Amino acid sequence: MNLTKKITSQIFEGILAGLMITIGCCVYLACAKDGGIAGKVAGAVIFSVGLLAVCYFGFSLYTGRIGFIIASHSKDDVSALLLGLLGNVIAAAVFGIAIGYAIPSLRETALAACNARLEQEWWQTLLRGIGCGILMYVAVGIFKEKKSPLGIVFAIPAFILAGFEHSIADMGYFAIAGSYSAKAFGFIWIVILGNSIGAWIIPLLRLVKPNKDAIAPQEQAMPENQTQQNQNQI
Repeated sequence: MNLTKKITSQIFEGILAGLMITIGCCVYLACAKDGGIAGKVAGAVIFSVGLLAVCYFGFSLYTGRIGFIIASHSKDDVSALLLGLLGNVIAAAVFGIAIGYAIPSLRETALAACNARLEQEWWQTLLRGIGCGILMYVAVGIFKEKKSPLGIVFAIPAFILAGFEHSIADMGYFAIAGSYSAKAFGFIWIVILGNSIGAWIIPLLRLVKPNKDAIAPQEQAMPENQTQQNQNQI
């Protein structure tokens, strides 16, 4: 695959991921527009269809991949991550704007939600982004390691109902709302930073966690009386 085709393919995978997340945004707005808790819960659960599609089809979602850049961060990995993010932005903007015109009722709900977001202090936005990043890593990590969708089905509604911020979803909400401003632009970048930090927390802590396998042989080599003495001291 030549360089141009490779770049195009990675952007396209990002576009598909952004499309699915924006569809999830539409579902959530449709369920939550009446303000009832049952509608919000239903919308949060069904929003999971976006990440389920991303994981099963292998689309490139920035918030789903950024945590794994800790383990694999070659030049190609970083390039694919950033090109995927570009695709996410394109899809959220284009499809979000289209939906805003196609379904005006969703635009009104999105606008109210976006205005509320812009009233947050920057550090509140950052912390909400970190919370989402942690749960996104959990969701995708369980899918990768355990081959199970349960992490997605539970972690996605958890971050939505907790009020955490997902950068790609927020792009979709702002596009649907037709809300464009320097403040909105800054808000999105703070969320991207928060999502990145949150997604790095678990993998970084795993790197510094003591290796039990390395400790075990030393314990086995201890004389029996020394082992018994250590146990008495615990």
